[in-house]
Amino acid sequence: MSSTYTIQVHAANGDYRVVCGRRLLRKAGREIARLGRFSSVHILSSRRVWRAVGERVREGIPSGPMRNVHLFDDAETAKNLKSVEGLARRLVQAGADRHSLLVAIGGGVVGDVGGFVAASYLRGIPLVQVPTTVVAQVDSAVGGKTGVNLPEGKNLVGAFYSPKLVLVDPDVLASLPEREFRGGLAEVIKYGVIADRRLFRYLELNLDRILKHEAKPLDKVIQWSISIKARVVSKDEREAGLREILNFGHTFGHALESVTRYRKYQHGEAVAWGMMCAALLGYEVAKTPANDVARLISLVRRIGPLPAWPDAPARTLFRAMGADKKARFGTVRLVLAPRLGQARSYDGVAEKLVRCVLHYGPGLVSNSTIGLENCHG
Repeated sequence: MSSTYTIQVHAANGDYRVVCGRRLLRKAGREIARLGRFSSVHILSSRRVWRAVGERVREGIPSGPMRNVHLFDDAETAKNLKSVEGLARRLVQAGADRHSLLVAIGGGVVGDVGGFVAASYLRGIPLVQVPTTVVAQVDSAVGGKTGVNLPEGKNLVGAFYSPKLVLVDPDVLASLPEREFRGGLAEVIKYGVIADRRLFRYLELNLDRILKHEAKPLDKVIQWSISIKARVVSKDEREAGLREILNFGHTFGHALESVTRYRKYQHGEAVAWGMMCAALLGYEVAKTPANDVARLISLVRRIGPLPAWPDAPARTLFRAMGADKKARFGTVRLVLAPRLGQARSYDGVAEKLVRCVLHYGPGLVSNSTIGLENCHG
């Protein structure tokens, strides 16, 4: 495997590169310099991320009056408009203008908030994404989605705004808490389910090595996942059709996050639960073969124990799913997988079936049972 690997992404406001490689963070300045000159550079990150990678960033992006560091809370509960306003005001106070560069260094919250700030500040300034978690590296940093949460739901305020560059350094994942690393692998499994059964099979055979942070298989699945994401978003940047398949498991997962006020689950953990629920629903609605459902549930369970299912009625969870941004005309829209390696969106799924999965699904997953016989009749 080469020291760096570049993936091209097509976007309406300009194509950009995703550069992957170990020790890349220490060479970030070199990659950024290829973008041109900027009046100032503003780094957005969190205190915990900066403690972990700040030294490498300082080495990669030389210090001086041109570089400013702005740290903020990267908890999911702080992913809101108040954080956006606070960061925008700090940019004003630091003298950021339309020729300034914003560099978002962190996980999904930093990338989403930083991206929305870049899209909004002075109606748009250049952005570089430097993702430091599994979820951010394989998913949220690529594709131009930015946004923040409202109390009513996740990512309900935001914009499509593509970065000028994405720098992915798998070395930084060594500093992640193990729970966050394992949960993030749910997004990697997602790509195998929706687009490439070869990736899914590779994960079945190599997940134990990936969980040990072995460089070769970990780097391979990160690059594989980014390539799939780049291919999908290059064809459908604004989620008019194909891009919806990337939401497999997310409508369920976002509901879990919302009803627990973003305090119980890592995002990847909620997606893990969501994918298992989507697989069970797929068995009933999309005629997903039972063997494919069982393989998906088995692989997801191997990434580690998940926080327990919330103590919330199925009707409450279903109502939260209705607030998802993918709902149309008040109807829940779900991504299901008819078979491993393929996915598509489904409208008009019976509420009774969805609520049945929400009620019985956790028990079925725990008992490795596929059918939803209690939902019929």
